[in-house]
Formats: sequence, structure tokens, C-alpha cells
Amino acid sequence: MPVVTLTTDLGTRDWYLAAVKAAILSQAPDATIVDLSHQVQPFSIEDAAYQVRSVFAEFPLGSVHVIGINPMLTVDQAQLIVQYMGHYFIAADNGIFSLLFEEEPEDLFEINLPQGAWFTFPLRGVFATAAAHLIRGGTPEVVGRRRSGYRHVQKNVPLPEQDVLKGMVMSIDHYGNVITNVHRDLFEKQRRGRRFSIVFKRSSYTISRISTDYSDVGDGDRLAMFGTNGYLLIAINGGVTGHGGSAASLFGFALQDLIRIEFYGSADNEDSKDDFS
Repeated sequence: MPVVTLTTDLGTRDWYLAAVKAAILSQAPDATIVDLSHQVQPFSIEDAAYQVRSVFAEFPLGSVHVIGINPMLTVDQAQLIVQYMGHYFIAADNGIFSLLFEEEPEDLFEINLPQGAWFTFPLRGVFATAAAHLIRGGTPEVVGRRRSGYRHVQKNVPLPEQDVLKGMVMSIDHYGNVITNVHRDLFEKQRRGRRFSIVFKRSSYTISRISTDYSDVGDGDRLAMFGTNGYLLIAINGGVTGHGGSAASLFGFALQDLIRIEFYGSADNEDSKDDFS
């Protein structure tokens, strides 16, 4: 039976998440449910899209990814099933799909609201029912009707200039590490072998070297490195929010804060490439 992943901002303190899982299991008792994340920044489709985009392709084809961020049922907001790269995605039509996908999806359906759906809790009453149907081998046409498109929102993409690359904070993880929307490929293309400085909100803090892992710096020191998904992150070695201080807390970062990378020196300067070691 295919896997169901859950990504929400429900947290784990209350009964809400258990109710969603119970709704899935009551209709598909053999379901495999994977908690992708339940600590998404409340109401942030940007943070949710980053979490799902980073890992969904590693699950088996046919997996169903339920995303419960701001899913309220309204006249203007439909609930959708989207097929993309051999996976199913269930979420509200609130713009998140335009942040998730680089290309047009294979198919798209608006979910028919089941009789007796919990209109104040669509994650349980609508999404769970649709997910259970799909993992039992059902087709989207049975629970939805095909439609042509979904809502698009403006993507926050890095802005490259001749000597500057402007990015933003798109997520802050459990350790308080600051994940930016600057991908390694764009950084290297813009850098062209030059030296650089990553400038923080507080101008007295900068980083001019890319680390390969946390042990490249001493305990409590700041570093920048590219995560396994290719995105630039800023961290404190051994730092955790509430226990010695994290990058987010010490440097005052919040979601959507700007990140500025300044390049200088000659392009393709061999001497500057040691900064990447």
C-alpha cells in the first residue's frame, strides 16, 4: 500500500494530528503514515513548500503527500489533488502548488466535498478521506473533478546582480539553523571564483567561507554551508535555540528576512577558491 506523508503546522501537543491519522486509518487500516513535519511555521505555505520539496521525490512513486497549511474551506478556495512526478499531492488551492513545482503537473482535480465533511477541520474531513481513497488504489476521478489550473503566488527568488546576490530566509529548522533560498548552483554561477562575504542583518557579522560540515569551525562559531538539498544555510556549531543560542536567535533572523552576499575580487581567481574548502 502506498505511503501517506503528512505536513502540517498542527504541532504535536494537541489531539488534532491524532484525529487526522485516525481518519486515514479508519478508512485504510494498513496505511503507512509518515510524519514529514508538523512544526511548519503557522500558515506559512513557503515553509511548507520547502519542507515537502526537499524530500518528496525520495518516497516511492505513488506516494500521497497531504499538506495541511491554511486549508480552510471557503467559497474561493478549493481543495485539490495534483499529480506530479508520479506522486499525489493534496492541499488547499492557496498558492502552495506554485511554490512546490518547477514544471506543470501531470493532472489536477478539485476534490468533491464528501457528505458530512468537517468544514472547520478539512484536513480530517476532506484530505484524509481523499488520501485513504488514493492509497486503497482509487483514482482521483472518483473523488474529484478535473480542472485546468491552480492559484499562483509570486515566488521569492534570489536576485543576482553583478557583485551582489540577494536571497531570503525560507525556513528555520528545529536547531535554529537559517535556511535560505540561495541554491549552490546559483551561488557558484554568480561567484565565478571570486571572494565573497555573507552579510547579516547586523552588519558586524559576516561569513566569507563555505564550510563542508559543522566541524569545520569551533564550538559556538558561525558557519555557512550547503545542505544536502543544495540550499545555503547559516548555523552555529553546537547552537540550539534555548541552549546556547542558535543562528536564528543570535543573529535575529526570521522568515523572509533578506540575505545579502557580496562578491569582490577578480572573476575565476584561483586563489579565492580556497574559501570553498
